Amino acid sequence: MVSGRLTTHVLDQAAGKPASGLKIELFRLLDGEPQLVSHAVTNADGRTDGPMADGESFTPGTYELLFHAGDYLKAAGHVSDGILFLDTIPLRFGIADANQHFHVPLLLSPYGYATYRGS
Repeated sequence: MVSGRLTTHVLDQAAGKPASGLKIELFRLLDGEPQLVSHAVTNADGRTDGPMADGESFTPGTYELLFHAGDYLKAAGHVSDGILFLDTIPLRFGIADANQHFHVPLLLSPYGYATYRGS
């Protein structure tokens, strides 16, 4: 039985607060093809209400989180309509041991982002 899980959160560095209302999708790549695992919208704390994957949906493999940052950045008033520097941000990573907790946060600003494996 798999006991691990994948979680995420988003911090708005330009505003100095959690990014609320940001859409996130999680895909698992099978033979190079993305398969949707889950989707969520961040809450007032910039977190999803539950894990993006756990139990049967969390197995070793290659995953991709898609953060729909452009819609959030426009709604937050950080950027105007038109061509955005950052729009959808893909983070591709591998999971070798699905019995661990993997936390993959996004630190977001209108012109840059950072991520890391958290705890």
